[in-house]
Amino acid sequence: MTIPFEPTLLGYHINSHLILEYLAFFVAFRYYLFLRKQSYDTISGSNRLSIILGAAIGALLGSRLIGLLENPLVAWSQENLITLLNTKTIMGGLFGGLLGVELAKKRIGETESSGDLFVFPIILGIFIGRMGCFLSGINEFTYGKETTSVLGMDLGDGLLRHPTALYELVFLVVLFFSLKRLQSTSTLNNGEVFKWFMVLYFTFRFCIEFLKPNVFYIIGLSTIQILCVICWLYYSRFILQKLNYAS
Repeated sequence: MTIPFEPTLLGYHINSHLILEYLAFFVAFRYYLFLRKQSYDTISGSNRLSIILGAAIGALLGSRLIGLLENPLVAWSQENLITLLNTKTIMGGLFGGLLGVELAKKRIGETESSGDLFVFPIILGIFIGRMGCFLSGINEFTYGKETTSVLGMDLGDGLLRHPTALYELVFLVVLFFSLKRLQSTSTLNNGEVFKWFMVLYFTFRFCIEFLKPNVFYIIGLSTIQILCVICWLYYSRFILQKLNYAS
C-alpha cells in the first residue's frame, strides 16, 4: 500500500479520508448512545439534547475559526476563500464544542457536569478520523517535518517525514485505556474524566506541533499551540488542584 492511499472502485476514485471522517461521526454517535443506555444519566433527555446541540454548533464554529486562523497570511481570492471556509480542525471543534456546551447549560439552567459521557466516543471518533489523515499523507496538513530518524516515512512526496498522524493514533489508544482504567479504579468527581481528556489531549497536541512544518507563529507558537495554552488556562484550577494533590 502506498500513501496517499487513493483506491479506485468500479472506476470511481475513493476519498478514503472523507469516508473515514463520516464513519467517525457515525460510529462515535452510536457509541455515545450505547454508553448512555449502559449508565445512569443525571441530565434529563431534553436538557441533554440542548447540550448536544450546543456542542455541535460550537464545534462547527470553533473548527472553522481555528482552521482559518491557521492560515492567516494566505492570499485572498475567491478560490482560496472557499478552501479556507472548508478548512477545519478538531482542536477548534473540541474547544468550540466545550464553550457551546457551557453556553447551552447556562441557557437552560443545567448545573450537572455533562462531559464524561462524550469522552470515549470523542476519542474513538478522533481515532477513526486520524486514520483517514494518515492514509491521505501530504494531502492533509497532519504530516510532520523531514526527519532522518528510523520513524521517518514517505507520505507521498518522496521525503522521509515524521508520521505525526500515526503518532497520534498510538497516543489515542493509550489515552483511551488509561482513562478507562482511571475511571474504574479511582473515585472521580462528575466531569473529571472529560477534564483529564481535554488537558492530556491538548498537551499532546501542543508537543506534537513542534514536529509539524508550521509557517505562521505568534511568540514562537502556532495557532494550535496558542489554543492549547488557552485550554490550560481554562482548566488551570483543575490542573493546579491535581498538581497539589500529587505533591
